Order: sequence, then structure tokens, then C-alpha cells
Amino acid sequence: MPTTTVQIPTADGRADAFAAFPDDGERHPGVLLYTDVFGVRPVLEERARELAGHGYYVLVPNLYYRHGPTPVIDLPGHIGTDIRPAVVDQLMPFVEKHTTERVLRDADAYLGFLTTRPEVGAGPVAVIGYCIGAVLAMRTAAAHPGQVAALAGFHPGFLVTDAPDSPHRLASGLAAEVHFGISENDMSPESLGELTRALDAAGVDYTAEIYPGTVHGFTMADTDAFNPAALQRHWDRLLALLGRTLTNS
Repeated sequence: MPTTTVQIPTADGRADAFAAFPDDGERHPGVLLYTDVFGVRPVLEERARELAGHGYYVLVPNLYYRHGPTPVIDLPGHIGTDIRPAVVDQLMPFVEKHTTERVLRDADAYLGFLTTRPEVGAGPVAVIGYCIGAVLAMRTAAAHPGQVAALAGFHPGFLVTDAPDSPHRLASGLAAEVHFGISENDMSPESLGELTRALDAAGVDYTAEIYPGTVHGFTMADTDAFNPAALQRHWDRLLALLGRTLTNS
């Protein structure tokens, strides 16, 4: 499975990204994968490889490229519950500077980059996000309804806030089919209700599913939140979604 590190020109510099794609010389649908708060690291590189093995070009950008190349901080091999808060504290200054305006500028660059790759077909793309990456995926899909045909968010954070530009308020801009795989502690019932009401009102084709027995971060094998059964459920839902929505044109 070919993999490479690429440099993506953006309005604010150059973003490094990990890319994986099939080794068959053919063109394949593009998938933009937004990481969780911990960023690009081996567990997500392996996820990109696995997804590419199903016939996709998978691009995993460094969300924090303005602050340096991957890895932006020294991450432990396993992010246990005891050290997780301290690691998140190191990353929060980068997260707080990643404004909606920056997210949208970067999304333009990432999606534009996919259109230039000889390995990527001319059809629609998918956007996937984990944790805070689900917010980025939602913003990207709403800003590019003509290009994004599938949106998936797993153990999402901050999809419903009081902000005027809260992601759930963007539902009317979506043309993508959507799946949210939610842990038992990701969202309050009230927030989940707000999200689904917004999606219903916008006529979005979606599923929002609470994965049983899970906590936030359940797909990440390098954390204590990891749940192998839920990771498999994630693959089942994700691959079915991509199979329905993406084409090899």
C-alpha cells in the first residue's frame, strides 16, 4: 500500500499531510480524514492505510501545521487516562487558534489538493472526522456541498454549542449523506436532540447512532478509550456509507 507525506499549499503556508492509496495505477475516490485532537500519528496512519485498501485515496492533514510539522508535540505511544489531560493541555493553544476562518481556508486547500492528484477520480469525495475532527468535517461538507457526498463523524465533540456558527446550525448547507457514531458520553440527550432536529429540519439523509458501551475516543487503539467492537461497528458503518455515495468517475 503506497503511502507518502505531501505538502499542501494553503492560504497560510504549507500543510504537511499523510496520504495512502491503492497500488494499482487506477484513479480512486478521495477521502479527507480529519484527526482527533492528538493529530497525525501511527494509529491514524494505519487507519488511512486500511481505508485505502478498500479503494480510496486517503488524505490526513496535520491540523496544526501553522505551529510546525507532525509531530507538533512529543506524543506518548499510549495516551492513558492518567496523562490524557496533560497532553490535551499542551494541544489546546493550537486548537483555540484554529478558528472557523482557518478551518474553511484549509478545507478549500485540502479539497483543492485532492482534485490535483492523478490517483484521485473526478467524482465526489468524503470527509471523515474524529473527535474535534468531526466539527471540521461538518464545516467542510457544508461549505462544499457540490464536492462532498459523504460526511462521517465518530466520537464527535462540540457539534452543538451556543455559538452563532455552531456546527449543527450548518445542516441546511449539507448535501452529503451523514453518519455520526456517538459514544455514550459524547453528547447530552438535549444536545443530541438539537443536532437531530437541525438535521431533520434541513432534510439531511443521516444516521446518528450511539455505540453501546463506549466512551469518547473509542476508535483510537492508542488510548484507554479503545473499544474493538465499536471500532468494527465504525468500519461497518463507514464502508457502507462510502460505498453508497462515492464513485470512480
